[in-house]
Amino acid sequence: MDELYWQKKEAWPETASPALDYPEEPLFAMLDRAASKSGDLPYTVFMDKSQTYREVKEHSDRIANFLASKGIGASNTVAIFLPNVPQFPAVFFGALKTGAKVVTCNPLYKPNELNFQLKDTDAEIVFVLDHPTFTPTCYEAIKGTKVHTVVVCSVKPFLSKPKAILGGLLGKIPKSPYYEADKTLFYDDILKRYEPKAPDVTIDPKSTAVIIYTGGTTGTPKGAELSHYNLVSNVLQILEWVYLREEDGGGVGGVRYGEEVNVGAIPWYHSYGLTLCLLNATWSAGKLVCIPDPRSGNPPLTDLLKELERTKCTVFNCVPALYAGIANHPDVGKYDLSTIRICGSGAAPLPPEVAKGFENVTGALVYEGYGLTETSPTTHSNPTNKKYRKFGSIGLPLPDTSCKILDIETGTKEMPIGEKGEIAINGPQVFSGYWRKPEETANVMREIGGKRYFLTGDVGYMDELGYTYISDRKKQMINVGGMKAYPREIEDILFTHPKVKMAAAVGIPRDNDPSNEFVKAYIQLKDGETASPEEFVEWAKDKMAGYKRPREVKIVDSLPLSNVGKVLRRVLLEEELKERGKQPS
Repeated sequence: MDELYWQKKEAWPETASPALDYPEEPLFAMLDRAASKSGDLPYTVFMDKSQTYREVKEHSDRIANFLASKGIGASNTVAIFLPNVPQFPAVFFGALKTGAKVVTCNPLYKPNELNFQLKDTDAEIVFVLDHPTFTPTCYEAIKGTKVHTVVVCSVKPFLSKPKAILGGLLGKIPKSPYYEADKTLFYDDILKRYEPKAPDVTIDPKSTAVIIYTGGTTGTPKGAELSHYNLVSNVLQILEWVYLREEDGGGVGGVRYGEEVNVGAIPWYHSYGLTLCLLNATWSAGKLVCIPDPRSGNPPLTDLLKELERTKCTVFNCVPALYAGIANHPDVGKYDLSTIRICGSGAAPLPPEVAKGFENVTGALVYEGYGLTETSPTTHSNPTNKKYRKFGSIGLPLPDTSCKILDIETGTKEMPIGEKGEIAINGPQVFSGYWRKPEETANVMREIGGKRYFLTGDVGYMDELGYTYISDRKKQMINVGGMKAYPREIEDILFTHPKVKMAAAVGIPRDNDPSNEFVKAYIQLKDGETASPEEFVEWAKDKMAGYKRPREVKIVDSLPLSNVGKVLRRVLLEEELKERGKQPS
């Protein structure tokens, strides 16, 4: 089989080169270059106030100078415990300018979760938002770690003067209830005290830039080491791929330098938000709109809709849960969303009905991509046009990306076209391994034809054109009497029911044979709809094979979601087993 056969088929985009040249440079070079070339262009946008590329570059140099004065260099790690706020890019690039590694931490973590990452990476300095919850959480989390300095970042300087004054009077500006004086410095004091002079260090582009922790749904979270080269490569792969056609609406052409407005509604601590929002915006000198909480407002998502309209968003990489929420928002018709051009979906499967619903209210074209933390993250994308976009598929491998389907048992035998197996990826965006876990790294790597492939843990197949289809996670297959049912396939069918807003399927062990399971579906109805579980059980009889059909259905008010919009099937299963008096395995 031709290893890259999909590049020779009609679906491969005419504008996308199969192979690219990737600069071997540190990640922060993209910020410095944008500041030199287009320094007066606005970069971060937050609450009506913006910073230019020149200003953020200067701030990053001051942060780098400060960190170097604290002894931070190539052997050290700096932690970022921030939501999507204006300080994030300056802190991120500033830390990298010292040669240090950055670990990005979920700002919603509890103290024990953050403590694990700080200990695991030997982080010595943490940047945290000045906030009633986040700051105390950070102080608690640093106990027993090597952290000696906490840098507190306030949003007050980024508000317009009237809002800052009014917020201060009314107590609405986030603020910690206390500060530990012996460990605390303030971001704004650092900018005033330190000169914009980054240390003169030589950085190997193949060295680790960022440690991003996987979700840990199957065990202890693992830190994926992504190099400067990994992340720069993925940015260029994505920019090469995206090209819009006039007949598809939303304008024509690819990403425009200095013109795009990227609304950052997905968290930048996560690989999807970091690469597709923050880094893509920086490389292209676009605006980066900071959205700390996309679900804020009454009803939820109202504030996001306001920002999409106010900032005239053009690039909106998002997750299915947010697309569904926007499409079903009761007031969506009041907002002008017509400026959105580039509209990718990732981090979770995109049900076709969700994409169609969002397209109906915006006129934009939504295309699904795929990736993992370990791949920087993007490996696949649908063509960005209606002719070759395929709902239900994650699309084609990006330039310089090879995809193989390997047997599930050993991960060494390549499966024929059309047959299911584990998806394996080779490309410049594939990580070097898990932080301090050589055995776990070896378990997910295979050498095939002299190339190093990463076993994704996802089960799927490729068709004759190279489109890849995911059945589900290898560890989430449902064993129904020896037949394999995949939650995603079941959920995609449930989404076609006109009353369904969100759906999830899990496998429940049978009482008399725990190794044998049955399917249970959890359904969140659209606003104003009513239905009984029996209605869906009956409806499914004509929609899917018997072993896939839900034996039980539960109507729920909401589904548990991760911070990036993935339905947490594990949480549903744990709650279900507890109700049944069983212990989760």
